[in-house]
Amino acid sequence: MTTQVTEHPAVPPLTRPEMGLAGLGALAAAGVGALGLISSFDAVSAAAARWGFGEPWMLPVGIDVAIPVFTVANLLLIRMDMALAWVRFVPWALTLITCGLNIAAGHSLSAKVAHGTMPLLWVVFSEIGAHIYAVRIGAATGRRMEKIRFSRWLLAFPSTFALWRRMTLWEVTSYSEALTREKERQLTRADLRERYGRKWRSKTPRRERVMLRMGDLAPVAEQETPVPPPVEDPPAPPVDAKPRPRRRAPAKGKTKAQRTFEELLTEARAVTAEWPAAELTADRLRTTLHVSQANARTLRDALKSERADGRALHSVDMPDAAVSGDGAEGVAA
Repeated sequence: MTTQVTEHPAVPPLTRPEMGLAGLGALAAAGVGALGLISSFDAVSAAAARWGFGEPWMLPVGIDVAIPVFTVANLLLIRMDMALAWVRFVPWALTLITCGLNIAAGHSLSAKVAHGTMPLLWVVFSEIGAHIYAVRIGAATGRRMEKIRFSRWLLAFPSTFALWRRMTLWEVTSYSEALTREKERQLTRADLRERYGRKWRSKTPRRERVMLRMGDLAPVAEQETPVPPPVEDPPAPPVDAKPRPRRRAPAKGKTKAQRTFEELLTEARAVTAEWPAAELTADRLRTTLHVSQANARTLRDALKSERADGRALHSVDMPDAAVSGDGAEGVAA
């Protein structure tokens, strides 16, 4: 059984009109947030004067400047995939301080609500920007875990909590992949219960139980091999088929005897008697006499030395009478 992950189509990029609309929305949000911070200037300055600040205007300016600074720092950390959880709470804390001071400055309930709402707008817009950044970067790097639908939490809370727990423990970031693994896990449990009965938890091998607990692929289905189709009985071989005869090994005594150097030299003298000096080479001797290269070189040197000494090249098989007759004719001459 193989894991089949359902791939959803990617979100198309924003078109040019949509990008322009998003830019206008971001500018409007920044303007509204800035107005909320400016509107709280008087209330925070009055509170700073009551607390004994020598320059009361420094407190609201410091708080109002620190809020966008930490917001930008949080967005940059998210962009570089180095998010710090506590950094996003700094603008929240500073905004809550500003809201508290603004609420204290109001004399009626409507005034308190109006004074406290304006500074909160900056935090709302900054959280929207941080969420967009985190989702886009998480989708690009594959490290952002997809959320489970609220309807599934409502309809099947125990199994949904177990599914979320496995996604968190084993870093399964895709919700569709987690659902596919959960389906295979349920099928594997059914197979194990059918194979081992009601006590399948104690009879199942430990490795398969661990893999099932991790939500991994179905171990039983991977180990099973398909049953091959039945094969018909092969026909019996014919009775009168003659066995093939074995090859006989060559007899060891029939190996060719090696020739001595004297025999090779005698044979070389007889063969090269009619050869001119230019054709007396080691390669031709090796080819003619079927000897090794080293023996051919030795024979060539011996024959050349004999020719240099002026010895007549003759065959040892030549009868002595012919030699003595030739010598007598030479003396008579």
